[in-house]
Amino acid sequence: MIVPDKVNILMVDDQPSKLLTYEAILAELGENLVKANSGREALELLLKMDIAVVLMDVSMPELDGFELAEIIRQHPRFQKTAIIFISAVHLTDLDRLKGYQRGAVDYLSVPVVPELLRAKVTVFAELHRNAQQLELLNTELRGLSGKLLSTQDEERRRIARDLHDGLGQELSAAKMLVDGIHMGHQSSEAKNQAALQASGLLERVMQQVRSISHLLHPPLLDEIGLQSALRWYLDGLTERSGIETVFDVQPQEFPRLAPEVETAVFRIVQEALTNVFRHSGAMKACISLTKDENQVAVSVRDFGKGIAGHIVELRPGSVGIGLGGMRQRAKEFGGELRLKNADPGTLIEVTIPLKMGDSEVRATQATLRGSRP
Repeated sequence: MIVPDKVNILMVDDQPSKLLTYEAILAELGENLVKANSGREALELLLKMDIAVVLMDVSMPELDGFELAEIIRQHPRFQKTAIIFISAVHLTDLDRLKGYQRGAVDYLSVPVVPELLRAKVTVFAELHRNAQQLELLNTELRGLSGKLLSTQDEERRRIARDLHDGLGQELSAAKMLVDGIHMGHQSSEAKNQAALQASGLLERVMQQVRSISHLLHPPLLDEIGLQSALRWYLDGLTERSGIETVFDVQPQEFPRLAPEVETAVFRIVQEALTNVFRHSGAMKACISLTKDENQVAVSVRDFGKGIAGHIVELRPGSVGIGLGGMRQRAKEFGGELRLKNADPGTLIEVTIPLKMGDSEVRATQATLRGSRP
């Protein structure tokens, strides 16, 4: 879980004793407390720092609180900065209206009630922190969207290349053999040999088509279920990459789940193992799939070189399209993705809560399909 960063709280008063009082009251919030003895000093600090809350005295020499708030609000960066006025004199309704018109969000009177001051500052500090995190997440989402489009284009190019270099060449060779048979100048033995070669080429074409189709969406996922589809994928991964895989399933007779949940879990495992192959340098991976009454959980652990700490914490801006996609798939179902350094290697854990009746609905669908003529 990401630990929220501290936010800056600017306290403005021309009396140092009051600043010390505010500092003592707000210290337990654990935020960064910044002091300014005048309006001009406050403006300098605002230009240098990202300020979440401005706590200011109404009555100050040179620039009073109303004038300072008006100047702050004129700057585009500070149009949403929370400004809380503190006044030692009784303010009329017109005074309060004047303050609100100049950008104040709240008022406090002296003597300040510590609990009230902390509560108000906490609210605005949290709003600022949430806005920052939302902006970071939006930035990350825009980055992931761009990467996703690039990845889709690259995947299309790869499939087109495979079709041209693999299927295209095999089909061209098969066509040449068949054309040769029809030309009529070959002996019966040569024609038979050419027919056998063409049949062999077409068989390889069919195998390649099945492989491409299965990787795009394994039919086993719909026909038999998640457990069988994952076993098929793991066997193929080991054959293609040499990575040893150990697959543990609980319960052994793993039930059917809702189609969208099975697809999400399959894609999460697929992406996790793709990362193992590309980045970890590991030659072994352990995959666990479990289900209880409330959730389905899947984990993928490799024994490679591990990953950097900022990626483990899933900080905004550090998550690539692979991890981002897995996390988004889990979030779509109210689930969670956790990442750990396993020493050695990396552990990815994903939990997805199950709706009431998910397994029963899918089991009924499978039964109905099996009963069709």
